[in-house]
Amino acid sequence: MLKTFIERPVLSTVISIIIVILGVISITSLPIEEYPDIAPPTIKVTANYTGANAETVLESVIV
Repeated sequence: MLKTFIERPVLSTVISIIIVILGVISITSLPIEEYPDIAPPTIKVTANYTGANAETVLESVIV
């Protein structure tokens, strides 16, 4: 089989071009749902500490 490609370089070039064209067609025909929006995980912390400043509350909440 390798001998065929060595003896006929045009054949190997045509096959390579066909593979590239099929790949481009496949990528462009993929539905948009294949690439969902991925949001990073977030946490919201609410703390009431009467009489304390922001730095004290921050130090109390940090794990």
